[in-house]
Amino acid sequence: MPVPLSILDLAPLVSGGDVGDALRRTLDLARSAEHFGYHRYWVAEHHFTPGVASAQPALLLGQLAAVTERIRLGSGAVQTGHQTALSIVEQFGLLDALYPGRFDLGLGRSGQAKKEALRAAESYAVEVHEEVVDGLLIPKPFSWAPIFASDRTALASSLLSQPGAEPLGLTEILDQIDGLLAGPYPDGKGNEVTAVPGAGADLEVWLLGSSGGESARTAGARGLPFAANYHVAPAKVLEAAAAYKASFVPSATRDKPHLMVSADVVVAEDDETARRLAAPYALWVRSIRTGLGAVPYPSEEEAAAFTWTDHDRDLVADRVATQFVGSPATVAAQLETLRRVTGADELLITTITHRHADRVRSFELLAKEWAG
Repeated sequence: MPVPLSILDLAPLVSGGDVGDALRRTLDLARSAEHFGYHRYWVAEHHFTPGVASAQPALLLGQLAAVTERIRLGSGAVQTGHQTALSIVEQFGLLDALYPGRFDLGLGRSGQAKKEALRAAESYAVEVHEEVVDGLLIPKPFSWAPIFASDRTALASSLLSQPGAEPLGLTEILDQIDGLLAGPYPDGKGNEVTAVPGAGADLEVWLLGSSGGESARTAGARGLPFAANYHVAPAKVLEAAAAYKASFVPSATRDKPHLMVSADVVVAEDDETARRLAAPYALWVRSIRTGLGAVPYPSEEEAAAFTWTDHDRDLVADRVATQFVGSPATVAAQLETLRRVTGADELLITTITHRHADRVRSFELLAKEWAG
C-alpha cells in the first residue's frame, strides 16, 4: 500500500475574495478531503499575512471538527514562541474534550528560529549549488535573514508577545506541555495545578522543522513524529530527515521514527491544464520572499500581466522548481520520488489555486491516482 497522504491548508484568500470566503472554502475542502480518503487535515499558523486566514489553528480546528466525522485534524504548526504551554494545552484540551481522539498537536518554533536565521546569515555568503539526489531536486538554500531583520518583522514580533517576554526553549516548553497533559503539574514544593481542559487529553504531539537543527533532533530524541518541509525549505529536507532519524530514541508512544514530508502540488486532468492553474504560484511566492507576507492568491490573468525581473525570478526559483505540477500520473510519480529519497512514512500535500473547484479537484485526482 502507498504511504498515507495528508493535507496542509493555509486557508488562503484569493484576489477578489475575503476572509469569510477563505474560511468557508477551508471547511468545504476538509469535508471533501475526508470523502477522498486523506489521513490528516492540518492548518497552519501565520500572522499579519494578507493572503492567509489561518492565524489561530485551534479556533479553526474546532470549526473543522464540527463539519467532519473521522479525519484526523491538527496544527501545522502552533508557534511555541507566541504562547505559553498552558494556553496551548487548554486550547487543544478543549478540542479533545468535544471531539475525543482526533487531534494532532503540531508544534513549531518561531522566535527561536528567527534568531538562528540571523546568526546563520553569513553562511549563505558561501555559494551552495543545487543538486539532484536520486531524481529529487535539492535547490540551493534561500536566506530569510534579511526578512527576519526587517523593521516590519520587528513590528510584528512586538505584537506577538508581551513586552520583555522571552520564549521558552523548545525542550522547556515541551516539558511543560507534557507535564500539563499528564496532569497534575507540580512545582516540587508540594503544590500542583491541573489544566482544565487539557489534563488527560488524547493528543498526538508532533514537531515540525525546516532543517536538521533543534526541532529535528529534539523530535528524534523524544521519540516524537516529525514533519519536514520540502515545500517551504526544499534545500534542507534531506538534512532534516537524516537528523531526525539519526537522533531517534524509542518512546512510550512510538517505537520507530515516523517522518512526514510536505510538498506543494497542483494536479489537473493533463499536464498543460495543471501548468496553467499553477501559473500564479510564482507571483504568490514572490510576495512572501519580498517580506510583505503572502498576498491574496492571484488569478491566472493577474499572473500573466506581471512583469518579471531577473531578481524576481531568482527570488522564487527554488520554490517554483520544487512544486509538483501535472496530471495525476505525473505528480504521483514525483511524489513517489520524494517519498523514496526522503524515506517519508507519510506525505503532507498543500495546494492553492485561484478557483476553489480546481483546488478540490486537484486533491480528488491525486487521491484516486495515489490509491491506484
